[in-house]
Amino acid sequence: MSVEQVQPAATVHEEEDSFYQDIELLQNHGINVADIKKLKTAGICTVRGIQMVTKKKLCNIKGLSEAKVDKMKEAVLKICGASAGFCTALQQSLNRRNVFRLTTGSMELNKLLGGGLESMAITEVFGEFRTGKTQLAHTLCVTTQLPGERGYTGGKVIYIDTENTFRPDRLRPIADRFNLDQEAVLDNVLYSRAYTSEQQMELLDFVCAKFHEEPGIFKLLVVDSVMALFRVDFSGRGELAERQQSLAQMLSKLQKISEEYNVAVLITNQMTSDPGATMSFQADPKKPIGGNIIAHASTTRISLRKGRGELRIAKIYDSPDLPESEATFAITGGGLDDAKD
Repeated sequence: MSVEQVQPAATVHEEEDSFYQDIELLQNHGINVADIKKLKTAGICTVRGIQMVTKKKLCNIKGLSEAKVDKMKEAVLKICGASAGFCTALQQSLNRRNVFRLTTGSMELNKLLGGGLESMAITEVFGEFRTGKTQLAHTLCVTTQLPGERGYTGGKVIYIDTENTFRPDRLRPIADRFNLDQEAVLDNVLYSRAYTSEQQMELLDFVCAKFHEEPGIFKLLVVDSVMALFRVDFSGRGELAERQQSLAQMLSKLQKISEEYNVAVLITNQMTSDPGATMSFQADPKKPIGGNIIAHASTTRISLRKGRGELRIAKIYDSPDLPESEATFAITGGGLDDAKD
């Protein structure tokens, strides 16, 4: 009995070692350096990264033939061994011990999220304008850098901004609230402004390279907002299918990044009024944009709405493991905080 109890603990340490399996490992299996470099340029930097890409996509990378791709896939199977296929629910439960949670600055909101923003998952926050989406993103840029529960040591943030709403000076008062050095906090946030949906997609390759360069250092990726540029670049019903296809690829990439590098991903989303809702007597005729593609890709969806004054109400809209309930928080000078009675 005791042997069985000791055994899973050993696998946890192995799991941590094997979490970032560098793509350089393929060299030991006869893949040459030039081909590995080509994979890195395409944003594939870990062994798991190859498993997450289809053969067709790999063949589209310039200079990789079908034979080379087959050889790579075989090498990956050799490296992963038994872990390439199925594992028991107990094993998966142990694997999920690597998951950490980021505090949002408000205890009520943390409680609603089951302890905070979860890593290895996409959390989508949607609401009308001025419901606190960007404020949540700004607060998380600072709170991610705080040490937390279960040995979480804090880490850096990447912020992709599509609406020009990122204000670095907004982080200063939030840093003061948590007694952190302002300059150091700003230095730990990498910022990029995207102007087109294509550029937004390309930036994710850069994100992969960054996460690979400093493994375990980055803990949060923010995309604010995920749909704004898709709304602009694709117009009308004629381009809808193409838009949803591009969007699906982008969200799939975000999901893979979150699992491959164990980071939390926060995306903000806009709302649209639903003209058909008045016919069905829905209480709220507005709905998040992006349709079913975003609905299925996000792990947890949170809807925000305005309360009195500075108060905002967050509600779990969809989640695989959280009950549907609400929490009230306030937006203060120091970021998100609990509502004062």
